Amino acid sequence: MILPVVAYGSPILRKVCDIITPEYAGLQKLIADMWETMYNSNGVGLAAPQINKPIRMFLVDTIQVVDGFEEEDKRKYPNEKPIKQVFINAEKIDETGDTWAYNEGCLSIPKVREDISRTRKIKLKYLDENFVEHIDEFEGIAARVIQHEYDHIIGKLFIDYLSPLKKRLIANKLKDITSGKVKTDYRMLFPK
Repeated sequence: MILPVVAYGSPILRKVCDIITPEYAGLQKLIADMWETMYNSNGVGLAAPQINKPIRMFLVDTIQVVDGFEEEDKRKYPNEKPIKQVFINAEKIDETGDTWAYNEGCLSIPKVREDISRTRKIKLKYLDENFVEHIDEFEGIAARVIQHEYDHIIGKLFIDYLSPLKKRLIANKLKDITSGKVKTDYRMLFPK
């Protein structure tokens, strides 16, 4: 089932999310619904708070991004390994490597894209959809998407990385999103 994406301004997007257990009711259905919602919205990642669930879970699929690389991107990111993964109760262990800017957007903040600097690598401890524990390191585009989605489960948004000037420049766009004056190709849930 395709779920509405929570819009900027909704308090749940600023909440530090709760850890879940294997007994979480309807988890496999929720994961399936999140994949369907993400693909319907043309996203590469989706965190549970974005579909109004305050839990520490997100999913990432960078396969289309990497498969769609132009020759220049293939030269820029020669070691890029695409991933399709569910992350439950993720804990950041480390971020390493130089920082690099990349133009990011967010399904909860439609029509806003900005260059955001993040480190090249992230090491995470997390559970997969079967509650098997993993400790893995990710780099490149996969690391970036994971960092973006991880931020969602700790109440942070990509626009928090912007300078005060950039924030002022997008203030009206953010106000329009909060008040529901934005059109998207996917369902959204706006703050009341």
